[in-house]
Amino acid sequence: MAATKKIKGVIGILTGGGDVPGLNPAIRAVTIRALREGYKVIGIRRGWAGLLELNRDAEDDDCECYMELTENVVNRAARTGGTFLHSSRVNPGKVPKDKVPQHYKDKYQEEVNDLTDEVLKNIDYLNIDYLIPVGGDDTLSYAVKLYRKGVKVVGIPKTMDNDVAGTDYCIGFSTCVTRTIMMTNILRTTAGSHERVMVMEVFGRYAGFTAMLPTMAGAADRCVIPEHRFDIEHLTELLMKDRYKHPSNYSVVLVSEGAMFEGGEMVYENQEKDMYGHAKLGGIGDLVSDQIKKISPKYNNGQKVGIINQKLGYLVRGGDPDSIDSIVPMAYGNLALDLILNNLHGRLVVLKHGHYDNVPIEVVGSKSKKVNVKEHYNVDRLRPEYQSFAMKPLFIMTSEV
Repeated sequence: MAATKKIKGVIGILTGGGDVPGLNPAIRAVTIRALREGYKVIGIRRGWAGLLELNRDAEDDDCECYMELTENVVNRAARTGGTFLHSSRVNPGKVPKDKVPQHYKDKYQEEVNDLTDEVLKNIDYLNIDYLIPVGGDDTLSYAVKLYRKGVKVVGIPKTMDNDVAGTDYCIGFSTCVTRTIMMTNILRTTAGSHERVMVMEVFGRYAGFTAMLPTMAGAADRCVIPEHRFDIEHLTELLMKDRYKHPSNYSVVLVSEGAMFEGGEMVYENQEKDMYGHAKLGGIGDLVSDQIKKISPKYNNGQKVGIINQKLGYLVRGGDPDSIDSIVPMAYGNLALDLILNNLHGRLVVLKHGHYDNVPIEVVGSKSKKVNVKEHYNVDRLRPEYQSFAMKPLFIMTSEV
């Protein structure tokens, strides 16, 4: 692309994986600062799909794959949730044959194809000097691959599960916790009115932070998480005791989507997998609800207890960001520009021990970030465990194992 004026360089930014509140503020922060520092900013549409599907030989300008970002564009979007650049779960390193873009089909005909060479050529075609991917483990793991091939990458962590290694905080987590508490409190009036047990399925494939924090804040009596397989009879007994002690005769349990029964495995909606090898989770809340209702007479004088079964799902990832997911993305975007201005790359901007910092991007995938069961989860009470909050980070649990 021919430049219309002298610029310091071109910065590309993209958002991959699931949407969360806080992505648009991050895009705005990067863009505003970069423009003022003399850079041009290109927004890549639909995550890695934009860099995969771009057709260098096309007569049109591939406006569906990228767009130039201006202050007016990002200012309008910054206060809203989601990502105006759109997102996808595309992995250019593992593209099924039927997903290969039409203009590459003659060249790539394997059942699964690595189109990274085309992505690298498209980055050069767009004259991108630095690339800022905003995403979770999947999006950032592909960024690591590009970095190892010479692309100047600065990553920003995003996931409502808060499970990217190397950072205490990922964009989207605070809003998720806030919404979970709010919606639990909304539904507890119905649970109390009908004297039921409320089962709420929340996000959390491998890490249970999104169930733990609301429970710690008092939104639920119990929670079950991926890090500890639970005994459904024991859970039912605890919830019946909670219900009996409550003045309105109800109880609440939060169920991480990745939680598992003792001797069981994760529950999936179907076996169809995305390009990162993940099948869509869903259904553990239904199974827990059915089993609690079935077992409840044993702990309720022979009478079954009614169940409110609610999957929060996308309700906690839609809408506007809360204050933390408005402020942290602004800081992360400026941190990314600080690195670029100092010609530093291969880094991930992070919050660590209450301070903004950066770490090698290769920390992504090198270790897992999960709830430290021994320190933070009481396996007998099936709820958070805490002794002292002195010197703990803002969101208490940031374990990496």
